[in-house]
Amino acid sequence: MTGRRKVAIVLMNLGGPDKPEAVQPFLFNLFNDPAIIRIPNPFRFLLAKLISKRRAPIAREIYAELGGGSPLVPLTEAQGRALEEVLAGQGAAGEIEAKTFLAMRYWHPFSDEAAAKVKAWGADEIVLLPLYPHYSTTTTESSFKDWMRAAKEAGLKAPVHVVCCYPTEPGFISSYAGLIRPALEEAGGPEKARVLFSAHGLPKKVIEDGDPYQAQVEQSCAAIVEELAIPGLDCQTCYQSRVGPLEWIGPATDKEIERAGAEGKALVVVPIAFVSEHSETLVELDIEYGKLARESGVPAYVRVAAVGTERGFIDGLARLVLESLASTGVLCPGDAPGHVCTADRAIAGIS
Repeated sequence: MTGRRKVAIVLMNLGGPDKPEAVQPFLFNLFNDPAIIRIPNPFRFLLAKLISKRRAPIAREIYAELGGGSPLVPLTEAQGRALEEVLAGQGAAGEIEAKTFLAMRYWHPFSDEAAAKVKAWGADEIVLLPLYPHYSTTTTESSFKDWMRAAKEAGLKAPVHVVCCYPTEPGFISSYAGLIRPALEEAGGPEKARVLFSAHGLPKKVIEDGDPYQAQVEQSCAAIVEELAIPGLDCQTCYQSRVGPLEWIGPATDKEIERAGAEGKALVVVPIAFVSEHSETLVELDIEYGKLARESGVPAYVRVAAVGTERGFIDGLARLVLESLASTGVLCPGDAPGHVCTADRAIAGIS
């Protein structure tokens, strides 16, 4: 016995299909989530069946560009190993033994699988660490609820610490700033290029109902611009991946690409709400929007990589883990301008 506390760090993300046959059930799980389609069953179930069947052929084509499946799980596993290494090298290593577990929302490994592994490992404490820097009812809260259901069913009794969000965490901000600087030079320099911070969009109604996601995304962008400290930097926050008939928040990334082409502006595109590469970066941003940029006459189109295992970002995650262990309840960094991101919202997600 080492006497160290065994701390299970549960890394949360959406997940992705690992093979072509998994695409339709992955889509069904996504659209059957009440946080995504907010209508009661059996109507949501039936609608999810219909949508997933119709969209599966197109989605399979998208994942075919990635070899048939999403790289999200192996990339998240790499982040977990990097986080374990950082924690093992810090002073806290004498007090805790940290191990990461993956809990994906819509495909394997699900929360049920992660909860079973955490229980078998014999964790003394659990830290829920969403790999969504920005809090949303559609992502973070949905993952929290799913985990707590799975943990209850698994009989987990260990105390739970929760990281709510981290839109301005210094390691997250400095890592993206460090990736943007050389990209700006590749695009011809700050005087010729515009920085597009592209985040996954949401229906406008979700934001109007009080979701802090958009305000936190904009908070991250402002913090990165401040970190870059480039006078007169041309930048714009925009939103991608719109689906369905509802009005979504904007401006839309594709429209901003077309505008840059009309104005003769080079583009540096930053996947600000994503910390790992997946279909929305590797296919939507790189292939689909890269083609749109060429067709629109954008002089240069440079896509910044997701922060992934950048040391600054992993160091930031380690700080969040240690801070959450030293606190009770939910670790929340404070309010985004105009919207409240409070412990109350996250607690509601895990009650």
